[in-house]
Formats: sequence, C-alpha cells, structure tokens
Amino acid sequence: MKKIARSAIKHADIQAAPEKVFGFLADPMNWPQYAVVNLRSVSPGTDGWFKAVTKFGEGQIRVKGVEEFGILDHTWKDPQATWDAYCRVVPNNDGSTVMFTLFQPPVMNDPQFDQAMKEMEIEMAKLKEILEG
Repeated sequence: MKKIARSAIKHADIQAAPEKVFGFLADPMNWPQYAVVNLRSVSPGTDGWFKAVTKFGEGQIRVKGVEEFGILDHTWKDPQATWDAYCRVVPNNDGSTVMFTLFQPPVMNDPQFDQAMKEMEIEMAKLKEILEG
C-alpha cells in the first residue's frame, strides 16, 4: 500500500466575479502572468496539453475544467514526475475564493515541498493582484 502524501491547501480571496477568475485560470496561456516564481512560458500543445517551461525545465500542463462547479484541476508532467493539482473557484459574496490542493510528489523531499508551498503563496498574491487590478 502506498503511503499517503503530504498535502497543502493554498487559497486567495479575490474581489472579482467567479466567472472572471475561472476564465483567467482556465487558460494556461495566462498562467505566466501570476505564476511568476516557477513558470517561464506556456504555448499551445496537442490533445489538450500545453507546453510549459519552468525554472526546472520543460513539461506539459493539461487543465480539466468544469465551469459549472468551479473545477480547474490540472496535471503537470515532465520527465521526472507527474503532479496533479486540484483547484476550485467558489463564489464569496461579490468575489471569489480560489483554492489549490497540492500533494507532495515522490520526487520532492520535505524541504523542497515546503519551499514550493512558500513560492505558491507568492503566486497566489500575484493572482489576486492581477484579478483585482
């Protein structure tokens, strides 16, 4: 039996309509605007995948979105690992709350995962700044 992975939930309360937030996040071409620590570029790929370049190298992203439920789950894959991230955009009065649930992949040790989660906080703040601007 596989050991349960460590998890972290990162969120941002954003003064923007859920439709706006969902629309922005549903297009990975927008992600380099807010994922400023890790993501360098995104370009169209094939079969629903987008090519991406991160500070660690090249990989691919695929978004599995269901707007009706605010679901924006996505998969990242590169030669070292495949990593699923679970994202929700939910109404919060006149705004939205965005939540990412992330699991530590086997290729990351605890300090690396801790650092990645600190970097995610920077990116969530940038997402809020963009969507409220």
